[in-house]
Amino acid sequence: MKRYIVFFSIVLLVSCTSNPKRNYTQINGFAQGTTYNISYFDQQQRDFSTSIQEILEKVDSSMSLYRENSIINNFNRSEKGMEVDSLLAQVVNLSLMYSAQSSWAFDITVGPLAKVWGFHAKRGEMPDELSIDRLKKLTGPDMISIDGNFISKKSLEVMIDVNAIAQGYTVDLLAEFLEIKGVKDYLVELGGEIRTKGISSRGKNWLVGVDKPVDNAMSGENLQAIIGLSGESLVTSGNYRKFFVREGVKYSHTINPVTGYPVTHSLLSATVIDSTSARADALATAFMVMGVDKAKEWLDKNPDVDAYLIYSNQNGDYEVWMTKGFEKRIVD
Repeated sequence: MKRYIVFFSIVLLVSCTSNPKRNYTQINGFAQGTTYNISYFDQQQRDFSTSIQEILEKVDSSMSLYRENSIINNFNRSEKGMEVDSLLAQVVNLSLMYSAQSSWAFDITVGPLAKVWGFHAKRGEMPDELSIDRLKKLTGPDMISIDGNFISKKSLEVMIDVNAIAQGYTVDLLAEFLEIKGVKDYLVELGGEIRTKGISSRGKNWLVGVDKPVDNAMSGENLQAIIGLSGESLVTSGNYRKFFVREGVKYSHTINPVTGYPVTHSLLSATVIDSTSARADALATAFMVMGVDKAKEWLDKNPDVDAYLIYSNQNGDYEVWMTKGFEKRIVD
């Protein structure tokens, strides 16, 4: 890896050579503020576009912070909690589990802090220290609990933000829908988050390209690496797209729930390969909170997860660290 390769950007699907005996259906569109691409082989050549749109709409209605009357916004406005739909309940259950696994580096109760920093409204804000100290008291493992579909919270000001897992969870929903329909070969991608199974139209593992961060370049023009995947998910989290600058200081969208401030360590990007996109999504975010050293320690203790970390060293140069399992998947 050359030093000028800085970090992963959005993943690009690479599967160009079609097998005439196996016609793969392609479905793409726009959802959750980004694009999605789905490729699958179905012997009956069924078009699942309508069902896929229905799934995407249900997720948005449940957990979009940008929809005024979404279930998650109604919960955040509630005083002590409320009954939610099964989708949000499942995401909260998964989030609490992944939070415990990451020692609460991944924390969906960071909502009040993300809001005061202006990331909910897609604009940067500079909160004062007193506000941050007060809102830190509204985050953490004891702020919410769940029983069935009823989510309880400690006070009116407690908020949840599932943006760091929602897209991965959506990818899993779409993949599981295809599997229920008997589809054994597919790739589902939403906003660069991917889940795969079986083989591509090339008759081999799905090839997923990762872009170099070249300014003004089209996605796919400058690939850093190509990864072979089958039966696995890949998710990247980084601080290079969502941030704002005030007085020459760059503030990333990744909030450390302990300090209440955006992270300032050297880790620029974390790409995770795991069995599900939801867990890969949550862990990629957790690593961005942990930083390089703690992320490496976590990965050493959890060899079932593979990752690729890009960070800057003391001289300001960029370096790459990856697990052995990730390295084995690189095909070019």
